Amino acid sequence: MHLPPQLTPARWQQACRALTAKMIAEFSYEELFAPQLLTVDAVAAGGPAQPYRLVLPDGDYHFLARRGAYGSWQIDPATVSAPGGAAPDPLRLLRSARRRLGLAGDTTGHLVRELTATLLADAHHAGNALTAAELADLDHADLEGQQTGHPWIVPSKGRLGFSATDTARWAPESRIPQRLPWIAVHSRIARYRGTAELATPDRLYDSELDPGTRERFHQVLRSRGADPGDYLLLPVHPWQWDETVVPLFAPSIAAGDIVPLPADGDLRLPQQSIRTFLNISRPDRHHVKLPLSILNTLVWRGLPTERTLAAPAVTAWVRSLHDQDPFLRDECRVVLLGEVASVTVEHPVYGDLPEAPYQYKELLGAIWREPLAGRLASGERARTLAALLQTGSDGQPLTAELVARSGLTAREWLRRLFAAMLPPLLHFLYRYGTVFSPHGENAIVVFDHRDVPVRLAVKDFVDDINVSDRPLPELETMPAEVSGVLLRERPDFLCQFIHSGLFVGVFRYLAPLVEQRLGVPEEEFWAMVRAEITGYQQRFPELAGRFALFDLLTPRIERLCLNRNRLLLDGYRDRPQRPHAAVHGTVPNPLHRPAPLPAPGRSGDSRTTVSGAP
Repeated sequence: MHLPPQLTPARWQQACRALTAKMIAEFSYEELFAPQLLTVDAVAAGGPAQPYRLVLPDGDYHFLARRGAYGSWQIDPATVSAPGGAAPDPLRLLRSARRRLGLAGDTTGHLVRELTATLLADAHHAGNALTAAELADLDHADLEGQQTGHPWIVPSKGRLGFSATDTARWAPESRIPQRLPWIAVHSRIARYRGTAELATPDRLYDSELDPGTRERFHQVLRSRGADPGDYLLLPVHPWQWDETVVPLFAPSIAAGDIVPLPADGDLRLPQQSIRTFLNISRPDRHHVKLPLSILNTLVWRGLPTERTLAAPAVTAWVRSLHDQDPFLRDECRVVLLGEVASVTVEHPVYGDLPEAPYQYKELLGAIWREPLAGRLASGERARTLAALLQTGSDGQPLTAELVARSGLTAREWLRRLFAAMLPPLLHFLYRYGTVFSPHGENAIVVFDHRDVPVRLAVKDFVDDINVSDRPLPELETMPAEVSGVLLRERPDFLCQFIHSGLFVGVFRYLAPLVEQRLGVPEEEFWAMVRAEITGYQQRFPELAGRFALFDLLTPRIERLCLNRNRLLLDGYRDRPQRPHAAVHGTVPNPLHRPAPLPAPGRSGDSRTTVSGAP
């Protein structure tokens, strides 16, 4: 029997304490919990930590918390005390709170499993954690395996469907390079799409497969009396083959329409999303995104057939906006990591059952995405935005390490970060009525040789690009194939992809981190974000109507809730469409009122010491 070596009492308690603090903080942000302030002091965003009590039927939890932007809660895990002097435990907390939360019995049962799996992954990470300096030295592929999971979703690594052995083999934090087997699928049940550069499958395979490997694949087909020209080739996740493809596509396998092939010779590592692999043997080859029928965070991690089929067309359209726009192309130099080829295989029965659960319509296919390595200039390196929230085993944040290496003040480094990230995102929104979902996994920050942020790379187009539902001239030329799959949203909700994906989903954690470790107050952090937005608006006054239409500076915004969705809205039930985030009330927008920026030369703008807390 295999026992994870990191599963020790100390590491388990460390993981439990951290996840308990996160559960209280995020459930309180979504107003699932209502902690009571134990002092009469006024509570200001960014103010000092104050004592709170969470009253539950089995006893009270006490902790120190600071209130932050968007009404968020920042809780130091070290200050959390559980009833009866017990060690903090999120499973015990859930058991006590389940009826007050209004959880259904099936939701509670599945949530216990997701939380336990998350704790196991967190304990594994704690046993293999690196210092901030070691994290800063990693390349993009290796750093992906050091991430701690979604900062907002509490059961962030539930991975329902994976066993402990599956997790040890395939989870990003395991960091085990793997070879992927391929399959051949007859063209009567499989379809190929590619951008102009990869218009035919042969063009893709010429770049992705060595001649010898491709010939071996053809030999397998010929040995079965099949013509290789009648088949499309694609890699398949071994777990998906065993758990899903063989059981559900057995008739197609028996008929010879699906033929298993050997693995190719390349070693790959899973990225944060688990289902996307980087090629570490040949970094110039595409990243490949494969369906995995596991439930993680909010959705089953398959590949929707229609969206997979349309992915190259979406890439071509987004590229066309970029290529004809000098601001995006020459000034921002934004990197668009396009999904340039896809193969879809629709299930012969589920494809005709629109009422069936959506997980059964996302079973088999592949998307090839442009690799990042070939898009970086000499001396540049890339890190996902999520990495900036990491803290090393030495207690030093990675962001603080990067600031120290850059030689810049913390304030100037942040200005460079915002200047690299926001202008291209704002330009797509205001000029083209189009938004990416710039959350921590999709947004990649490109740094120069001094670790100064210089530009932005974005990915995951077909799943996470949304467009305005208003009839904008810039959207009139959108191809029908693209228009048919991209979601259209009202203007205020289109802004939510930037607010909730970037500002709430990443910056509300980064802001207190830089205040506590780099001495930049949260209020000033948000003033700098606003200044970047208003600076863009001053640069393009002809878009004033769009600034009012897509207003990022409103007094309040809707509160999107990711945990509330799982707990109270969708639970774990099957449904024919993918779920969306719940909306619950509103929160104050920290970008509404400008905070004064420090005057040049003030004492707080000197070089910042990053070796410890201020």
